[in-house]
Amino acid sequence: MKPTTPDKIRNVALISHGGAGKTSLAEAMLFDAGAISRLGTVEAGTTALDWDPDEQKRGQSINLAIGSLEHDGVRITIVDTPGYADFQADVVEALAAADAAIVVVDASGGVEVGTEEVWKLADARGLPRMVFINKMDRENANYDATLDALKARFGPKIAPVYLPIGAAESFKGYVDVIEEHATIYEGGKPKEVPIPDDLAGIEHSRRDALVEAAAEASDDLMMKYLEGEAFTDEEIETALHKGTREGSVVPVFVGSATQNIGVRELLSMIARHVPSPAEVGSRLTVDGKEIAPDPNAPFVAQVFKATADPFVGRLTYFRVVSGSLSGQGHIYNVNRKEEERIGNLLSVQGKDQENLAKVGPGDIAAVAKLTSTHAGDTLVADKAHAVELEPLAFPKPSLQVAIEPESKADLDKLGQALHRLTEEEPAIEIRREEGTGETVLTAMGDAHVDVIVDRLKRKFGAAVKTATPRVPYRETIRQAARIDNKYKRQTGGHGQYGHVVIEFAPAEMGEGFAFGDRIVGGVVPKQYIPAVEKGLREAMSEGVLAGYPVVDLHATLVDGSYHTVDSSEMAFKVAASQALKKAFEAASPALLEPILEVDIVVPDEYMGDVMGQITSKRGHVLGMDSADGMQHLKAQVPQAEMFHYATELRSITQGRGRFSWKVDHYAEVPHAIAEKVIAEASSNGHGPDRAGH
Repeated sequence: MKPTTPDKIRNVALISHGGAGKTSLAEAMLFDAGAISRLGTVEAGTTALDWDPDEQKRGQSINLAIGSLEHDGVRITIVDTPGYADFQADVVEALAAADAAIVVVDASGGVEVGTEEVWKLADARGLPRMVFINKMDRENANYDATLDALKARFGPKIAPVYLPIGAAESFKGYVDVIEEHATIYEGGKPKEVPIPDDLAGIEHSRRDALVEAAAEASDDLMMKYLEGEAFTDEEIETALHKGTREGSVVPVFVGSATQNIGVRELLSMIARHVPSPAEVGSRLTVDGKEIAPDPNAPFVAQVFKATADPFVGRLTYFRVVSGSLSGQGHIYNVNRKEEERIGNLLSVQGKDQENLAKVGPGDIAAVAKLTSTHAGDTLVADKAHAVELEPLAFPKPSLQVAIEPESKADLDKLGQALHRLTEEEPAIEIRREEGTGETVLTAMGDAHVDVIVDRLKRKFGAAVKTATPRVPYRETIRQAARIDNKYKRQTGGHGQYGHVVIEFAPAEMGEGFAFGDRIVGGVVPKQYIPAVEKGLREAMSEGVLAGYPVVDLHATLVDGSYHTVDSSEMAFKVAASQALKKAFEAASPALLEPILEVDIVVPDEYMGDVMGQITSKRGHVLGMDSADGMQHLKAQVPQAEMFHYATELRSITQGRGRFSWKVDHYAEVPHAIAEKVIAEASSNGHGPDRAGH
């Protein structure tokens, strides 16, 4: 990557629904510009940007990837992204690095759910967009239907610049609406020809539509348009550039990445109309300060991706916002409040890396072996000029699975492997579930889980198996009870003796455990009272009914007795734990389950199906409202019913629904379900021998 100035840089992210051909398009762009020497294919696993073994195995992108090229005197850096919703975090990261997005649309599929989702992500960052209608050579390709769908979904700012000549097997080129000429490809080479007669009328109407869209970007042109005056090609180009930058115009191009038709032209349009970092201007800090792309200002950069590799270590990708930086020095991580040592600065081309002497505003680069830096962090060269850029907003994972190592050797590696994994996967959560002892992974979906399992084994040597998590039930009592329990054991010589009288009472939900004593006269010596509490706490952690922790309980030691020789802390611990078990027989025990507060966002047309499913899951709706054509539903649902909901909601809504959850409270499990849980626990060696308590 040659050094250059911010005005000569174009940073674009390729985004789309899965399977629209982003990686093939990136490959053709790199090949046409001479950045790579041969044209690989996704099917053969030979593209420059799908180099990860997981991607080659699946035939789809699962990570963002970076490639740079030179075209028309500017450097274009492409950030290719996954299209499948499970890997949306990488799209968020890519858009943080880019100044514009190229939305790739399959001409045979039209505007699909993933198109809508990535469009919203680009909206959230206020990025200019272009659309490339790809796969015009595919059977069932329909340009007009795709263009109509784009306009119906995204409005009149959709402005076709190229029209296809032919479709499917007959697709061979395009008509340039601005310059009013046609190009066909023969033997892979472009050739300018007259506009075909059957497209002449369409071309005029499309040009009129483009002129109207361009006029929206300029008051002078709008006056000219209203007065019926013709626009020059230069005026349309100027307005197109301004409108693209401001987002009031979304130019639409056509082609076939695999046939390499329309790709060079797209590169030229990126060079001409995507705003440079200099043109984009300042980025905002969290406190509203503007950071300009000035190479002479203090160095500021934002990390947008971090990967962990067992061989090269951590690789951290960043976008320079301001200032310049050379390698072999120190930088300060504003978010972590830690200094990091940096070695060589690296440019990235797929899996290949090259040393850089220096980076400046607009540059996308990487550095190895930073120890504590994560995606979204702000890096500065000088702690005295520390500023913090707006953080990245990652999607919240919602699919939970329990993971466990396949062997003892895997167990030894798993803790470190999970720690390394969280460094490169911002859209996962890992926790140890109290009460079940399981390690629970929360991910974006089934495909995300599959990739994580493969990655744990391939990259970190920790093989795991997955299962539906156990419900983290809790146990409690609903009535008060006074328990008199004596633990006495004589085995010859020194014996064991502990006698306690404990009053148990239910506490308010969420209040926890409270222990006290009303011992008078030393009937239980003071040195043994802590042992009584310890015995109760240990027994509560193991559970009584089904092996789940006991919660929301008051226990007061009110009486007892001791033996001067045989009493011990252990004897009083055992006496207390036995008393708790007896209390569960006498004090109307109950099994509690976690109730989730669930926020669901779905298009209007799926609302009935979603509400019906929530009801079938023993849930109840708390409220609804609508915004932007979407219904927002808030409900409470037992966690036991929600482990597979991420997959179910995707199926019901054709991928258009999303949800988030948090544990709201615990509630009593219905009797029939509780009996099943307790019976199953008994058969597995937990809880009482008899079901029903």
